[in-house]
Amino acid sequence: MNERLSLTSRPRTVPDSVEIVHLGIGAFHRAHQAVYTEDAGDGWGICGITQRSAAVAERLAPQDGLYSVLVRGPGAASARVIGAVREVLTGEATVARIADPAVRIVSLTVTEKGYRRDPATGRLRLDDPEIALDLAGRPPRTVVGRLVAGLAAREAPVTVLCCDNLPSNGATLRGLVEEYAGRSGAEIGCEVAFPSTMVDRIVPATTPADLDEAERLLGVRDEGVVVTEPFTQWVIEDDFAAGRPSWDAAGAILTGDVAPYETMKLRLLNGAHSLLAYLGSDLTYVSDAVGVLGDLVRRYMDEDASPTLDVPSGFDLEAYKSSLLERFANPALRHRTAQIAMDGSQKLPQRLLGVVRDRLAAGAEPRWAALAVAAWMRHVQTAPELDDPMAGTLRRAVAGADTPAAVVDALLSVTDVFGPDLRDSEVFRRLLVEWLTRLVAGAPGY
Repeated sequence: MNERLSLTSRPRTVPDSVEIVHLGIGAFHRAHQAVYTEDAGDGWGICGITQRSAAVAERLAPQDGLYSVLVRGPGAASARVIGAVREVLTGEATVARIADPAVRIVSLTVTEKGYRRDPATGRLRLDDPEIALDLAGRPPRTVVGRLVAGLAAREAPVTVLCCDNLPSNGATLRGLVEEYAGRSGAEIGCEVAFPSTMVDRIVPATTPADLDEAERLLGVRDEGVVVTEPFTQWVIEDDFAAGRPSWDAAGAILTGDVAPYETMKLRLLNGAHSLLAYLGSDLTYVSDAVGVLGDLVRRYMDEDASPTLDVPSGFDLEAYKSSLLERFANPALRHRTAQIAMDGSQKLPQRLLGVVRDRLAAGAEPRWAALAVAAWMRHVQTAPELDDPMAGTLRRAVAGADTPAAVVDALLSVTDVFGPDLRDSEVFRRLLVEWLTRLVAGAPGY
């Protein structure tokens, strides 16, 4: 592929070695961290490992790891080729690649459900069949199991960099690793750092039309195109055990405290995304949904989410919220509401339920956050296909529930999602029943 590219579209660098192993080489990593790594300009190469489907490896391997990023903004689209990914392997290679002493960072984007954690407690789900099989002694297949096995095989220091939407994601992953290692008997002798991060870039699923447009712009066919928006942000806790690329030179924010940025992004961007996905489920794209529900999103941001935030000094919160609405309204992205609606049981605790808890603790009614949760409850009950790792549990819970109140009670009883505190909250239950009753009647009266 590289030989067929014009001089203007070739990657800026093609590293000679691999210092980063990335678990979950999906579209988001390729549109975000891999771009920062290339733009840092100091030659760190990435080995990307698919944890489930081999499709990405099959697409990128014939292209020597090269792929293009198609940026869709308000104006004309642009495309560039990224060369930071030097290897693309399947999950069986995870342990050996992590054990390589030349590797200095292991990063992850495996989605919330990939960690197989209880979203209410943050602990490892010991009843998960795959975790149980790993702990019983088979060669590990789960992300945490493979990560622990790779770390146990190392002596050199390494940094594990979680880039998924988990609260305090570095500390959370450290806890999962320590719990798994303790239960499996694995001994991790090397120094390991677990900095927290916040990542932000909208990356919708690639369509055939995107492949065609990238080919028109580049003059070569790329089966590994990823699509994204112009906006990108990465906030990283500056705590590395074995060095790092110059990500700050590429625009990343290195800080001693990621938490305020993380909470803002989860509760404003991700929380609003979920509200749009479930309330706008009859609309195909986020840009369509925000056109109808934009005022409601702003009320959720202003009245429910914003009072729960610890805003960093000098950060313009009002400008950030306005920018989110502008990003959501970008019609060129074609971000599908169905993509956001997936895995709701894993997403709601950090996107919306933290807002609910904080507002209740302040003696306030989380009215708009409760509306989003009620819309998710309607989705659980009515979606033709529920794409969620807890789909069986959720569907069984609502089976036979014939009134909105019964549906609310049934789903609140799933404490793996809501915990006992929200299950027992009379204020939250009342809001959910009120909203779900209106939604079912088709007259929500926002």
